[in-house]
Amino acid sequence: MGTKVKKMLFILSKATIENAYAAFVMANGARMEGIESEIFFTFFGLEAIQKKKLEHLKVATVGNPGMHIPTMLGGLPGMEALATKMMKKEMEKLDMPPIGEFLEILTDSGCKLWACKLAVDMFHLKEEDLIDDLDGILTIGDFYSRADQEGCQLLFI
Repeated sequence: MGTKVKKMLFILSKATIENAYAAFVMANGARMEGIESEIFFTFFGLEAIQKKKLEHLKVATVGNPGMHIPTMLGGLPGMEALATKMMKKEMEKLDMPPIGEFLEILTDSGCKLWACKLAVDMFHLKEEDLIDDLDGILTIGDFYSRADQEGCQLLFI
């Protein structure tokens, strides 16, 4: 029998609806099981914690094998909006909270939310551009040091 999982660290690099919800559901599930969880938002994943962008995330229709449509069709005008609307409708049926509300649920459950310093600097963001519940802005080295314990798993989304 292996080591019991005590902590889950998620790295979110793309803020598509499907990636953000995947990270949020898994981080929330960890908390519900009594497992520590943290999410590190880097590169385009930062859009999920930017006040002006978090409620406008979209489904990736081009180059997304999960869509089961040809790439050419995914690039047609209106396809991304249609796919996004359909996914949001299905999520509402399952009582999935909107992104902003889900972030609040995560922080209330004890999940830590971190922004990547390199990406914040690269995109010329300021702390006030990001959600108020953010636990801080870390270098990747600082984030990795949070994984320095037995029973910790890193998952890149």
